[in-house]
Amino acid sequence: MGTGGSERLVTASREGTGAAGRTFVLTLIVLAAALSAAVVGLATPADPPPAGPLSPLSRLGIAAGVMAIAQLARLRLRVASGLVSVTWGEAALIIGLYLAPAGWLPAATFVGAGVAWLLLSFFSDRRTPIEIVHVTASLTVAVALATTVTTAFGDPFRQALSPALAGVLALGALTYLLVTGWLAALTLSLRHGRPIGSLLLRALRGKLLMFVGNVLVGLVVIAMLDRDPRWLLLLPPALWLLQQTYGHRLRAEDERRLWQSFAGATKELNQLDERAVATAGVAGALTLFGAERVDVEVLRPDGRRRRYRGDGVTALEETDLAAGASTDDAGEGDEVEVRPLAVGGVPVGDLRVRFSRPIEPDARDQMALSAFSDALASALHDAATHRQLQIMTERSRYEAVHDQLTRLANRAALLLKGDVALRQLDRDTPVTLLLLDLDHFKEVNDTLGHAAGDDLLRATAARLEALKHPGELLARLDGDEFALLVTGLDDGESPMPQALRRARRIVEELAAPTEVAGVTMSVEVSVGVVVAAAGTADMAELVRRAENAMYQAKTGGDSVAWYDSAKDEASTDRLALLAELREALEGDDQLVLALQPAVNLSTGAPTGVEALIRWRHPRRGPLSPFDFVRVIEGSDLLGPFTRYVVDKALTVAAEWASHGMDVPISVNLSARSLLDPRLPADIGELLRRHRVPAHRLVLEITETVVLSELEIIDEVLGSLRDLGVQLSVDDFGTGFSSLTFLTRIAVDELKVDRSFVRKMADSPEAAAIVRTTVGLGRELGLRVVAEGVETADQRAALAALGCSAAQGYHFFKPMPADKIVAVLRSLLDSAQAQVFPLRADGAS
Repeated sequence: MGTGGSERLVTASREGTGAAGRTFVLTLIVLAAALSAAVVGLATPADPPPAGPLSPLSRLGIAAGVMAIAQLARLRLRVASGLVSVTWGEAALIIGLYLAPAGWLPAATFVGAGVAWLLLSFFSDRRTPIEIVHVTASLTVAVALATTVTTAFGDPFRQALSPALAGVLALGALTYLLVTGWLAALTLSLRHGRPIGSLLLRALRGKLLMFVGNVLVGLVVIAMLDRDPRWLLLLPPALWLLQQTYGHRLRAEDERRLWQSFAGATKELNQLDERAVATAGVAGALTLFGAERVDVEVLRPDGRRRRYRGDGVTALEETDLAAGASTDDAGEGDEVEVRPLAVGGVPVGDLRVRFSRPIEPDARDQMALSAFSDALASALHDAATHRQLQIMTERSRYEAVHDQLTRLANRAALLLKGDVALRQLDRDTPVTLLLLDLDHFKEVNDTLGHAAGDDLLRATAARLEALKHPGELLARLDGDEFALLVTGLDDGESPMPQALRRARRIVEELAAPTEVAGVTMSVEVSVGVVVAAAGTADMAELVRRAENAMYQAKTGGDSVAWYDSAKDEASTDRLALLAELREALEGDDQLVLALQPAVNLSTGAPTGVEALIRWRHPRRGPLSPFDFVRVIEGSDLLGPFTRYVVDKALTVAAEWASHGMDVPISVNLSARSLLDPRLPADIGELLRRHRVPAHRLVLEITETVVLSELEIIDEVLGSLRDLGVQLSVDDFGTGFSSLTFLTRIAVDELKVDRSFVRKMADSPEAAAIVRTTVGLGRELGLRVVAEGVETADQRAALAALGCSAAQGYHFFKPMPADKIVAVLRSLLDSAQAQVFPLRADGAS
């Protein structure tokens, strides 16, 4: 085995003075050892050769010739970033030990190997003199050590072949193999900084079969020389076949290693981060192609590039390159393969693989490089797409809970985060909400323009932000309204005086002159103040009360007013309605379900039934959810009410099951219900009590939930999913962060809001939203149900778009539970390829 026989000696300018210097020192040491071994071997007295036709000089020349032929008939093995030659060196050693005194072989090797590598360099490798000296000296040292080990057990010169002699010669050949392998690995390790152990094992594995063959060939040649040298005429064909066998095995092994490494390298590209993909790309190319250096350049949208460079030794180097900057810095004699990275014709970047002499990529390498480039391009494109989605998601998340003009929290964020803050406090802890409205803001817009009005709102927001204390929640509600939730009132003083004092200070601070559109003005505000215990109202109710107080301030001529329940007719009626609802929950005849099926647009079969709550109020008459659900959501009756509705829905579902009908039933959930960590356990208990499989219950959540990103909501929804309950997103398309939500919580169904269905015939925007929702559902494997379908044209348009199901008055109005069984049975029995405009106009 030639040590680094096909490795180039890198210069300091390309590999660093440290590596080049260490390699040069190794060359000097090996050369000194080789010359010493050759001189000492020739000078050491040896037994004279027996009388015969060959003179001592002839024997020395034949030994040198055998060594030269052994090197010329080489095969090359790729190890790390270089090539190692595997030769017939062991066979040549055994033959040389038989033909000439052992002490002569170092000199014969120095001459024969030197001539052979000069010829190889001239005709193929183009090696530098220092490289030739390094290889020749390494082989000479290996032969010297091998002859020393061999002669320590016996001198094989002109001895008859015997099992003992064969063992001694095999030991010498093994020594030669280990020394050449170790020197080759040491050379590669010094040049490339790789661990010597792995390099040595790779080189020895590649040579193992040839080593066995070499020993056998050497012993066979000795046997032929003993018996009759004319037998040697039979060797060339056999040696040629062996050479082909060795070459085929090395190529097959290299091929297996390449594609095995290719599979591993492409698997590592399955990342969603650009740096991770580029790092895997650099590492994969270094391993696959034994490259000296690899650059992965990623194209930015502005034309700039980010280069990731690695050589397998130093840490990955990252550099930002200006648009149009040259990146070709290969050294002289280096082979650089550049592969443009593109997906669908869209440029992604470039892959640059630098090979150094004498490695040149062959056809197989070119094919593997092209395939790897395509995989890398796809991975980088996916990472870039994922990054853009992340940016859009983060922007969407931010915009969903922030006012775009002032960057304060918006109304939705105030309601949800405020509710969470209230639930974290003791029920009797006093809190205050200050609601501010700018006076004469319309005059500012009309006089100075809307741009000036926006500047005034931003300036007001900045001043309020400066007045906010840690832990308080500041939001812009609508137009010129702002709200501040204060939860840290002093326990040592009555809460109302504290709240009023805080409100008047804000009024004074905002009244300080400010310049807007070149005009100095003083901002006047009206502030409504409400103080309540944390457990007595939700944020929606606090906002309503604060707005009531704010309007009192405006009409009363004072800048600050506090909420007075005696002046709030809605508050008195609300308390009465809650008391009446509590009574209704204790009975079973006032709160009833109205059930509306959804049908498959292809077959007419029912896909589910939505349960809608109705209140048959004994005094107020029939009430729709709009009349009382909002009041419930702001009270402590929300939990019992939710469980009541789910209980009645599961009672109906259990009756369907007794009739052999497997149809899911849907129940709407309030966003505030999802703040209750006990909800999953309660629903699980109801499912067990009614013996209804969890997948038959569908809980519909509105896109208000999407705005929250509260951990408690995600935990509750996750627990419901664990039960096996299905989740549906109601009114899909009306919120800001639907797509964001779908990445957080796995859902089963999307319900297209009725407003888009109603407008899609006349509004391209509404039609596009419906089409996109249907396509999204198809891609994600979700059911898509269109709500509010009232005409045959709407049904046909939805079917043409590929919408799977729909519900609305065109099919059925909501109906009582005693009629739904017959309708479902009829639909199931007569399901066919087309939906007919069935109606239930007589249903109540």
